Amino acid sequence: MNEIVQAFGATGWVAKFVLAVLAVFSLTSWTLMILKVRQLRHADRDNHSFVDEFRRATRLADVQAAATRIPAAPLAGMFRAGYLELEAQVRILQRTGQSGGQIKSLVAVERALQRAIGIEGAKLQRFLPFLATTASATPFIGLFGTVWGIMTTFRAIAVSGSTSIVTVAPGIAESLVNTAAGLAAAIPAVIAYNAFLGALRRQRGLMEDFLLEFLNLTERTFT
Repeated sequence: MNEIVQAFGATGWVAKFVLAVLAVFSLTSWTLMILKVRQLRHADRDNHSFVDEFRRATRLADVQAAATRIPAAPLAGMFRAGYLELEAQVRILQRTGQSGGQIKSLVAVERALQRAIGIEGAKLQRFLPFLATTASATPFIGLFGTVWGIMTTFRAIAVSGSTSIVTVAPGIAESLVNTAAGLAAAIPAVIAYNAFLGALRRQRGLMEDFLLEFLNLTERTFT
């Protein structure tokens, strides 16, 4: 720890600014990674609970009650969207005096569910653009600090007229510190971003499977 503090203290103001920017990126990305892990874990847990309720229920009204109890589940959000569309179509049939337990358009229900997939997917993708930005931008920010450190080294050589280790060491050390800081910020963000993309693909697969289950249930009940 003392070596890190000493290395930071020995750098110039440009390198300090670069390191401060990289520290902000790194701390923010780690915070978002922790929040995203918690969000995805909760989504998995709530989805499983809701699917169990959905498959045990004998009436859509029972599932609606389950969706109210587990509001954070992405599948519950999908169900609410589909259920609202069904209710709207049933109300239209009742106002026009039609009966028979049939709905007007199964395609409209599917569109409502597809829209809900987009909404729930957007919630799950929140903060991912920042991780992508961190992964792609921080190596170049660190590279800027590296180039500046090399420029400092050449300037010191020009002023002193010597290429001794005492002359070049501060600039080279500054360059290496910035390079290491850029990679330290980028590598975890890259790994986390790719892991989260895989988790989001699994979530989308669950939502698309649930869409088919909901449509099958609707078709059996209302057509």
